[in-house]
Amino acid sequence: MSRIISVSRRTDIPAFYGPWFERRLDEGFAGWENPFGGQRYLVSLKREDVIALVFWSKNYRPFLPILERVRALGFPTVFNYTITGLPHEFECHLVPTEDAIDSLLELSRTYSPDHINWRYDPIVVSSITPPDFHEKRFAELCGRLRGHVKRCYFSYAILYGKVERNFHRFEREHNVKMLNPPQPERIALARRLAEIATAHEIEMFTCCGDYLIDGRIKKAHCVDGDVISRIYYGGKWHGADRPTRKECGCVESTDIGKYDTCPHGCIYCYANINKEQAIRSCKAHDAASAFIGYTKAESDRVVEEIKQRIPKEREKRIAPQDKQLGFEF
Repeated sequence: MSRIISVSRRTDIPAFYGPWFERRLDEGFAGWENPFGGQRYLVSLKREDVIALVFWSKNYRPFLPILERVRALGFPTVFNYTITGLPHEFECHLVPTEDAIDSLLELSRTYSPDHINWRYDPIVVSSITPPDFHEKRFAELCGRLRGHVKRCYFSYAILYGKVERNFHRFEREHNVKMLNPPQPERIALARRLAEIATAHEIEMFTCCGDYLIDGRIKKAHCVDGDVISRIYYGGKWHGADRPTRKECGCVESTDIGKYDTCPHGCIYCYANINKEQAIRSCKAHDAASAFIGYTKAESDRVVEEIKQRIPKEREKRIAPQDKQLGFEF
C-alpha cells in the first residue's frame, strides 16, 4: 500500500537522525511504534511504496547531504521548517536563527518556495515575548524569507498536560510569566501578523485554530495532499483526510518518529515529557536500529517477530485500519 511518510511530527529526524534515515532508505523500511498502544509495525520506504516524504525540522543543515540522495532516488519531497526566532531560553538547543534561515534559503533554491511550509509555530506569549515582540520578530523573519517561501503556518501553544508542567517549571527557573491570552487577543495578534505576511507576499495558515480563519488567514494542511498532488502528480492524486487532532487539516500519513527523542529542548514541545529524558534517548540511539529509540539487538528481535507475524495476518482478513498502520509493506 502506497502512503505518505511523515518524517516526523514526533522528533526532529533531519536534525538528529539523518544517518538512521539514510540507512532506512538503504534497507527499504523503517520501524513504526504506536505511541498510544505500543504496537510495532514495519513501513516500506521503497520508492514505489511512497507517495511523498513530508519532512519536519528546525535545522535541515546536517540533513542537506542526505536530501541529495533522496532527490537522486526520485522521492517526492516537501518540507515543514520551523523558525520562530524565540529567545534562547525557550528553545535552548537550537541553532542560531540566522543559521536556520540560511539552510531554508538553500532548500528553497534547490527545490522551490512552493515545497516549503515555513512554521512560525507555536506563538508563545509571555512576559518577555508579548504581542509586540512577535510583531517585530515576525516582520524581521518575513523580510529575510520573502521570495523564498509562499506559506507561513502558525498556531498558539497548546497547554497539553506535559506542556503546562514544563511551563510551570520554566517560570520557576527563569522568572518568566507564561501567558495564555484570551481568544480576542489571539485573533487581534494573528490579524496583525497576517497584515505583515501579506506585505511580504506570504500567505498565512492557521494550524488547528479555525477561529482564526478570515480573509487573510486560511486553514492549514501541514501534510497537504493538494500541494503534493500539484507539485508531483499534475493535480491527479487525491489523499484521504486524516486529522491528527481537532481542526487538523492533514491528509493521511504514517509517521516514523518516536516521542521523547528530540533534544532541542523547546519548552512548548508536546512530544517530550522532559528535555533531559529526550537528550538521554538521543545519546543512546543506535543508527543501525530499524526503530528510533531501540538498540540494534532489540530492534532486530522486533523486526523478526513482525516478519513472522505478517504471513499469519495475511491469511486473515486484515482490517483496513491495520493496513494503514503498516502490517504489510
